[in-house]
Amino acid sequence: MEKRLHVEEEAARCLLCQDAPCSQVCKQGDPARAIRAIRFGNEKLSGRWVAECTDEDLEKAEKACIHYDRPIRIREMLRAVGRESVAPMQERSLEIDFCGIHCENPFFLASSAICTNYEMVARAFEAGWAGVFYKTICLQDIREVSPRFDACQQGDKGDFYAFRNMEQLSENPAEVDFDILRRLKRDYPSKVVVASIMGQTEEQWIELAKMAEKAGVDAVELNFSCPQMRLTGMGSDVGQNPELVLFYTAFVKRMVSIPVIPKMTPNITHITEPAMAVFFAGADGVSAINTIKSVTMGRRAEVSGRKTISGLSGRAVKPIALRHILEMAQSPMINGSHGKKVDVSGIGGIETWCDALEFIQLGCSNVQVCTAVMQYGYRIIDDLILGLQHYLAERGVDHLADIVGEELPNFVTPSDLDRETIVYPKIDRERCIGCGRCYTSCADGGHQAIAFDAATRQPRIIGTKCVGCHLCRLVCPTGAIGITKRIDKK
Repeated sequence: MEKRLHVEEEAARCLLCQDAPCSQVCKQGDPARAIRAIRFGNEKLSGRWVAECTDEDLEKAEKACIHYDRPIRIREMLRAVGRESVAPMQERSLEIDFCGIHCENPFFLASSAICTNYEMVARAFEAGWAGVFYKTICLQDIREVSPRFDACQQGDKGDFYAFRNMEQLSENPAEVDFDILRRLKRDYPSKVVVASIMGQTEEQWIELAKMAEKAGVDAVELNFSCPQMRLTGMGSDVGQNPELVLFYTAFVKRMVSIPVIPKMTPNITHITEPAMAVFFAGADGVSAINTIKSVTMGRRAEVSGRKTISGLSGRAVKPIALRHILEMAQSPMINGSHGKKVDVSGIGGIETWCDALEFIQLGCSNVQVCTAVMQYGYRIIDDLILGLQHYLAERGVDHLADIVGEELPNFVTPSDLDRETIVYPKIDRERCIGCGRCYTSCADGGHQAIAFDAATRQPRIIGTKCVGCHLCRLVCPTGAIGITKRIDKK
């Protein structure tokens, strides 16, 4: 089996314990931190936390593991990735400007349950997060339901790939929240504090924006996108109406001197339409996306026996978020082709630095994280920063801004794709374990282009039938199917 696949699967089994027992008993290192590095995309750097560990140390760590099923195979996993410490490269700064605001790195907390009071945000700042889009402040009385969360996961426990929430806005009085933001900016002047607000009328939008500016925040985010507001004229009702987006943004922009950042809804066919309104209203930036309207059917989604539509987030929404980011980045109204450039803050399914990189390469100057923090805590900032710094160092890139939008030229319309060449799959016999998954998928979901010898348990590509769709590569559990050179179709 391919080494990387095994390592990632084993790391994914780790419970990421608080005050991990495995590290408590390990005198010469921190195996829990090494496993976390693997889990969040820094496998090559994980050895630095266990470089001094003896086999005896790691054996004790393994015995201390409190996994509900079976202990994590710490020794085997770290042996596979290599326990030698990778020498640090020249440190790269992750500083970047967003809407004219200097940020120490591009990683922000998204407006949500992860930032609802002073103590929470302060801990996040201490951990290394560059800024916060504080939970949306309004003038209405907010009364939340219980329970308010649900998740899509295997086995109905632990890690989840999609998360659904029925939360609305901050339950605090507006005056309390703005005082919290004032104190945060006072105590952490180098951090970026953004007030997210939502009004129901022109007067409310203006009142909240002025209160935000008076509190000393760096910018104001206009939440046009919450999918579960119970009151008409609020949330995604606004974001789906370019005229309202234009008017409310323009009203606020006229009344305050700090940057104004509308937050867009994905619950719309063409996100470029409200994005165009944002441009004409003079907005400084745009946040995208908020959660996607969704339904889950389990009992956990019930409130007193009843259910509702609400917002979905987490890993599963990332491709949809990237699509909306791409469409806005390609819009002349956003990318500066028709005048002022509107900065973009990317949101949606970001867990690792690799996820964040994808948003940055599509044009985002910063990214916001929510669901991953709800699962794993503020501590993931360590691997977000470490991984992105190492990536820049490996490429020899000195400034993060240099890679913002660098992938945009590679995107074309479907009609512009090369349809005259083909890339055939190729089976690596050493990695193939003979499971036959490729055969089954190709036979029932592809072009019947794989033969399977039951005696030897070996698959074989039938070149005359293969169309190069690469379904077989995607279903192979060991990474045993690679590619050949691209050639002209016959």
